[in-house]
Amino acid sequence: MTESVSVRAAPEGWRLWLLEFWWFGLRQAWACLFGGIMLALIVATHLVWPDDAAMHRYDFLFLAALGIQAGLLATGLESWEEARVILLFHIVGTAMEVFKTAAGSWIYPEEAIFHIGAVPLFSGFMYSAVGSYLARVWRLFDFRFTRYPPFWATVVVSVLAYINFFSHHYIWDFRYVLIAATLMLYGPCWVHYTPKRMRLRMPLAFGFLLVALFIWFAENIGTFAGAWIYPNQKEGWSLVSISKLGSWYLLMILSFVMVSAVAKPEREA
Repeated sequence: MTESVSVRAAPEGWRLWLLEFWWFGLRQAWACLFGGIMLALIVATHLVWPDDAAMHRYDFLFLAALGIQAGLLATGLESWEEARVILLFHIVGTAMEVFKTAAGSWIYPEEAIFHIGAVPLFSGFMYSAVGSYLARVWRLFDFRFTRYPPFWATVVVSVLAYINFFSHHYIWDFRYVLIAATLMLYGPCWVHYTPKRMRLRMPLAFGFLLVALFIWFAENIGTFAGAWIYPNQKEGWSLVSISKLGSWYLLMILSFVMVSAVAKPEREA
C-alpha cells in the first residue's frame, strides 16, 4: 500500500509577487524597529503624559532611547561596529540640532534635565534611528550594488551637504546643486535586494527618495505630537513644508555613507 504525500508547490505569478511584497513590508518594519518604537513613545507620551509627572517627558524619551539601544545590542539585533557608526551619526545630528535651534530653525517647547543648550538629548536618537534603519535594512535585504560610485566621491558630497546645513544661514543655499550632484553620482547605481526568495533591484537614488519621504512623514507625526515644532507651528500644527524633503534626502545620504563605511558595499554578481 502506497502512502500519498502532499507537496505544496512554490507560489508563482502574482502570488509570488504578493508574497514578496508582504515580506518586503514586514522586513522594512523590522528594520525600522528603533525608529518605530521611538515614534510610538513620542505619540504615546504626548497623549498621556501628566503635567505633574516627576520626570520631564523629554528626559523619559532620552532614557527610553538608551534602553532601546542597549536592548538591540544585547539581543544581537545590532552589532557594536554598527552602533559605533550610529553613535557618530548621533553626534553629528546633535551638533546640527544645537546650531539649528540657536538659529531659530525649530524649537523644543518643553523642559529637560538632559540637554545641550536648547536641545534635549533624546533628539539625537531620532538621527540615530535613521542610521539604525539603514544598517539593519542593509543586512536584512542583503544589499549589493552595480555601478556603485567611488567611496571617496560619496564622502565628499555628503560632507559638503552637511556643511551646507550650517552655511546656508550665511551664504547661498546649495542644497539643490548638491541634490543634482547626488543624482549624477548615484543615478547609474542599482541596489539589488531580496525580500524573501526573489532577487530584485531598484535605482539607488529612487530608494533614497523613498526613505526621505517616509522620514518626512515621521517628522510630521513628531511635530504633531509636540516633540519639536517649527516657527510656523507655534499657533497650531500644520504640515511640515515639503521643501524639508530635500533636507532629509541629503541628511539620509550622509547617514548612508556612514553606514557604508562599515557595511562595505559589495558588487552584485
